[in-house]
Amino acid sequence: MSADVPVEEYLCTRIRRAEQALMGHHEAVLRGYGLTMTQYTVLLALSREPDLSGAQLARACGVTQQSMGGVLTGLQAKELIERRPSTAHAKVLLARLTAPGRDLLDRAYQEVVVLERALTDRFTPEEHRRFCEYLDRATATLVEQTPDSSH
Repeated sequence: MSADVPVEEYLCTRIRRAEQALMGHHEAVLRGYGLTMTQYTVLLALSREPDLSGAQLARACGVTQQSMGGVLTGLQAKELIERRPSTAHAKVLLARLTAPGRDLLDRAYQEVVVLERALTDRFTPEEHRRFCEYLDRATATLVEQTPDSSH
């Protein structure tokens, strides 16, 4: 990229601004339900696949296992999830939604999905298909270019 191109035209800057706008929207909506983005993501993951461990949920949410422990404790205290020992590993607790957790998630989701529909409506079907393809390619490049921290 040329040095004379303003930073606001860099793709990474545009992706960051889009992510910030998306997170800001979701956080504002979820605040009304007493949820953080991570808590919402946990509830959403558990609605799709019950009986996940803290480690599995941490990976799904992109947070550390330590911070996920606090998130799960908070959700359990609000009675939105329940946890029970795994039959395979007694020290591993598996989480699942409670009825109040599913109800709260359903209500929050109905408000969050409004943005998805608004974004989809901004594009023709062909533009939407191409935009998703471009985002997927950008994401793959970002992942490929991220140094492996296991070395």
